[in-house]
Amino acid sequence: MNRNTAFSFLSDEVKNQKSILTVSEITGKIRNSLEQGFSHVWIAGEVSNLKKPSSGHLYLTLKDENSQIQAVIFKSAANWIRFDLKDGIEVLVFGSVTVYEPRGQYQIIIEYIEPRGFGALQQAFLKLKERLGKEGLFDPDHKKPIPLLPKKIAIVTSLTGAAIRDILNVINRRFARVEILIYPVRVQGEGAAQEIAAAIADLNTLADIDVMIVGRGGGSLEDLWAFNEEVVARSIYASKIPVISAVGHEIDVTISDLVADKRALTPTEAGELVVPRYDQLKDLLVKIKARLIQSLYTKIKTSRTTLLRVEHSFPFKKPFDRIHRVQQILDEKMQRLNLLCSHIVRLEKERLTGFANRLESVSPLKVLKRGYSITTALHDDIPIKSSKELSFGTKVKTRLSEGSFISSVIEIAE
Repeated sequence: MNRNTAFSFLSDEVKNQKSILTVSEITGKIRNSLEQGFSHVWIAGEVSNLKKPSSGHLYLTLKDENSQIQAVIFKSAANWIRFDLKDGIEVLVFGSVTVYEPRGQYQIIIEYIEPRGFGALQQAFLKLKERLGKEGLFDPDHKKPIPLLPKKIAIVTSLTGAAIRDILNVINRRFARVEILIYPVRVQGEGAAQEIAAAIADLNTLADIDVMIVGRGGGSLEDLWAFNEEVVARSIYASKIPVISAVGHEIDVTISDLVADKRALTPTEAGELVVPRYDQLKDLLVKIKARLIQSLYTKIKTSRTTLLRVEHSFPFKKPFDRIHRVQQILDEKMQRLNLLCSHIVRLEKERLTGFANRLESVSPLKVLKRGYSITTALHDDIPIKSSKELSFGTKVKTRLSEGSFISSVIEIAE
């Protein structure tokens, strides 16, 4: 197709117009048009992809359900912001729409910004956080300790992201003598949360996994949202394997971070938390070995000194001398005990003799020996003290000094 054929569909008027614009010229015209038509406008939207470089300027995306626009807040305006500007919050901004010519991209230069409320994702995050917190999924008592020196580590993340490279580099640098199992999953987009949850469940069916790292690199709130899904939170909570959550950057806090047994601020820190440094561990073991050897040497030296002292002690030279002294003491105590027992027996015997003499002196039998007698009723053997207790024909028993007799009453005298 030649040039004449290519332009054959154009009108003669257009063909005769030879004004040709460069990219810069057309971009400049678009910029002038935007700045004239959209100068000093108010826009409401949700903050996303907030970036804070060292220059002091702020770069972000304003979005709603259907569209988005890039925005910039220069340092002079950013210094007047009096609230915590972060992803997910609804804001109301005032500024002018223009074109960033190097990229041919339209944007709004924000001169004033104020909070309007939380975005839908942020509200969902807070709602789920509150509900799972009440259920106890963040309870510190449920968190499992991370093993000091794992033999096998599982990593659940994307194979294409920077997170896996950072984790592997740190682990290989710190402790290369460890087995690593990588379970690749999608970490953002539809279905990512289900893949992550399924990976955690699958790894729990293996018996040789000591610890698990679940995470991804940084991104916007939308990019990290898979780690704010309830299905991922519950799979981490149900995991028997200790889980380290490594999602985004230090400022990014997800539901997975709160449920996990340990939170790493970044994927790089996850690699540092999961294994110790080999050289430091080796130095520590060398120092412990030296302390053990020194402790054993000191213990042996002390025991040797004690044994030598015992060997040259008097009891060790004459072991029976102490026994003989004890036997002598026992003999003396036995003699004293025998004397004391004899004395006590003699005193008690004298007391018993005195009691016997006193009983003898008041004994009725002794009275009978002097010619008296005792008369008792025959049926109950109770002494009769009065003639009123008798009746005609009553049989009585009379006890004499020697012997007794039974008689019957034939007469009663008052």
